[in-house]
Amino acid sequence: MTVNRIGLVVHAGRPAALAAADVVREWCAEHTVGCADIDVWGDGARHSAREEVTAAHDPDLIVTLGGDGTFLRGARLATEDDALILGVDLGRVGFLTEVPAPAVRAALDAVRENRFDVESRMLLTLRASCRLEVPGHMEPLVGHGRGPLLPPPRVRGECEQSDDWGVALNVTALNDVVVERLTRDRQVSVGVYIAGQLLASYSADALMVATPTGSTAYSFAAGGPVVSPRAEGLLFTPVAPHMAFNRSVLAAPDEPIALRVLERSGPAAVSIDGQVRGVLNPGDWIGVYAASRRLRVVRLGPMDFYGRLRERMNLTDAPAAVADGGAAPLWPEHTPPPGDLAHLALPTRPEDGARRRS
Repeated sequence: MTVNRIGLVVHAGRPAALAAADVVREWCAEHTVGCADIDVWGDGARHSAREEVTAAHDPDLIVTLGGDGTFLRGARLATEDDALILGVDLGRVGFLTEVPAPAVRAALDAVRENRFDVESRMLLTLRASCRLEVPGHMEPLVGHGRGPLLPPPRVRGECEQSDDWGVALNVTALNDVVVERLTRDRQVSVGVYIAGQLLASYSADALMVATPTGSTAYSFAAGGPVVSPRAEGLLFTPVAPHMAFNRSVLAAPDEPIALRVLERSGPAAVSIDGQVRGVLNPGDWIGVYAASRRLRVVRLGPMDFYGRLRERMNLTDAPAAVADGGAAPLWPEHTPPPGDLAHLALPTRPEDGARRRS
């Protein structure tokens, strides 16, 4: 593809990320490609995704240098501008980033020469009974020392608004949307609705709705299942609920999940991909559903999700995991699959893996 401008999102606290950013800038200078740093933590304030990509002159490729948190910040920008995103891995438990830092120059060459695939990832978006915002007197309470808050999500002007259906918010989540308690001494009480029907009412530390991509993040830490990022669906997981039913529920992608703060509850914070974006009072609700937009991720080879899961979670430490003495796939890579298996996602043959398409 033609790369006219790159936006850089860098984890400034990691020297390796700063060094990799210099490599990207050098590559851009060599190929007469515009390059803009997008400092999402800069100047003591936080800006909307639209403001940030506009200031960066609307890059058509976002490159993130850090871990999954840095990738999530870049995804917020890429989604706003329908740009491609390439994640350079400098984290410790990453599932989202694509290439190691030493390979960043080769990765940019591959993008420029159309030797890559575009992986489409599901995103979540919201409607709410009211606009999301954090009251000024609550900002110290919800900030938790994480720096300035993002501005309140804008309303999507092209969408119909009504009291029944709420306001459509111009915000997306790649990982999850979470309704969580504000104070340690009081849980949040929430009614959970799936496809318009009440599932249950919970008192819990938090209630979350995650994408398959987000299943290995907060949802996993709360006891939720691991879901392939190739799957489609909305994953609901309660966090430390005071009830016997503490299981996750996987809803279909066309089944929205709504969370309504009950009258007996205190206020609750709404976090989107780990960033607090608003506070709900008793009676307020949010509806979480699959966005029409998708995140477009650069992939330079097949995504070995299960291999990464095995590596990140140290699953090979289990004695049974090495019983066969090797890590070869069950089905061979050097011969074509038989007809009854040809439609499945099986290991890529070496000669196919060397040939990528744009």
